[in-house]
Parts: sequence; C-alpha cells; structure tokens
Amino acid sequence: MHLDAIDLKDFYACPLGLVVRRLLGGRVRARWGELKGLSVFGLGFASPYLAAFRSEAGALGALMPADLGAVLWPEQGQSLSVLVDETELPLDDESADRILLVHMLEWSEKSRALLRELWRVLKPNGRLLVIVPNRRGLWARLDTTPFGYGSPFSRSQLAKLLKEAMLSPEDWEYALYMPPFNWRILLRWALFWERLGLVLWPAFSGVIMVEATKQVYAAVPVREMRKVRRRIVPVPAGVTPRATPATLIGKCFSR
Repeated sequence: MHLDAIDLKDFYACPLGLVVRRLLGGRVRARWGELKGLSVFGLGFASPYLAAFRSEAGALGALMPADLGAVLWPEQGQSLSVLVDETELPLDDESADRILLVHMLEWSEKSRALLRELWRVLKPNGRLLVIVPNRRGLWARLDTTPFGYGSPFSRSQLAKLLKEAMLSPEDWEYALYMPPFNWRILLRWALFWERLGLVLWPAFSGVIMVEATKQVYAAVPVREMRKVRRRIVPVPAGVTPRATPATLIGKCFSR
C-alpha cells in the first residue's frame, strides 16, 4: 500500500511537510553542492527537493512512476514532470549526473529492476542519492506521513540491495529525529531535535540517506532486448495514469 502523487503533494504543503522539506532539502544541497550545467533527475516524488536546483542544473526532470501518478511541476512555466515506467526510464544510457530517489524504493515491487535501470542511466562518475524510511525509526511505524507506508529499510538491507544492482554505497547519513506529528511546538524545535537525535540516538532516525556510485567494472553482459523505450507526456494534477496516453515527448527536460 502506498500514497499517490496528490497525497504527497498535500503532505509537503502542510506545516510538517514543509519542515521535512527544509531538513532533508538542506542535506541534499549540502551533499551535492553546486550543480551548474549538470543533468539532474528525481525518481519517485522528488520535486520538493529538486526545486532548489532549477536555476543551475543543465537538465532537470521529475520522473514520477505510473503507480503513483503525476502532478504538474512546476506550476508556472515549462513542465519538468513526466509520468514514467520505473523500469523503463525515458533517458539515454549514461545521461544522468545526479539522481535523487525518494518516496519510491520502499513502495516498489520491482526494486532490483528499478535500481538496475538507474545504473543504466547514471554516468560513470554520476551519483545516486537514496532516501528511505529507517526500519528502526518512529516515522516508519506511523502512517501520519508518507514515510509510514511501504517497506522500511535497515542500513544492511539497503546496502545489500544496492550492491546487487552494481551500485556501491559510499556515504551514509541519518535524518528526521523529531516525532512525526504536526504539532506547532515540535515544528518550532525541529533543528533542536535533529541535533539531539544525532548525539543521543543516531540509529533511530526517521530516514536513511545513502549516496551510491556506479560500479562500471562489475558490469555483466546481458541479452539485448528488442524494445523501444516509451517517453510519456507530462500530465496535469489529478490525472490518473490510465487516462494518460503513452506518446513521445521532445525536449521535456532541456532548460
């Protein structure tokens, strides 16, 4: 069971969602720094965190899987959101410098195929940043936020899954130590909870963040498959995948 794109959009518009966006967005920005001229993509529901890179990324796209549906993003200007098949992304081989995977892996029923597809589109020197609910944390035990749905991960489970997809985990971080409640007093002290949790109970964070790189030396030849990768048009808010035709798009991600 998982939420859809409309539910996720509503969560990030509420006070708790805005705090989550600020806390995790700050971690993403600190890790990736300036991305001027690079190709940056998010898979799952990554638009709240991609917005910070709109003015600098050479190519930017929010890839939203068909199971979740899609919303128009940004609301003004050229749409950068695209409805996709998570195992058949509309990207060329080795075309992505940075990929953010959030609100996706814990819900996917094709996690291994999904990660292998990300391996395909990631450049040899590219980096994949994965954010998933922590199995030990309180956020994974309550369904008051999107992190309480799907299958949470432990560090060892996530590392094993990445390695099976020929992705090498490099750097680990833990975040979201405040209780997952939309209480004003908690939201005011969000940074205090983050600092306190990192010191007192670092293993019990709400989410695990890991940055992985591509293992090009471990590639194994696979049988060539004769199929055409479909590119899907951006869809407006509220449109379900069934109502969206699979048609070719042009330069959806170019800026």
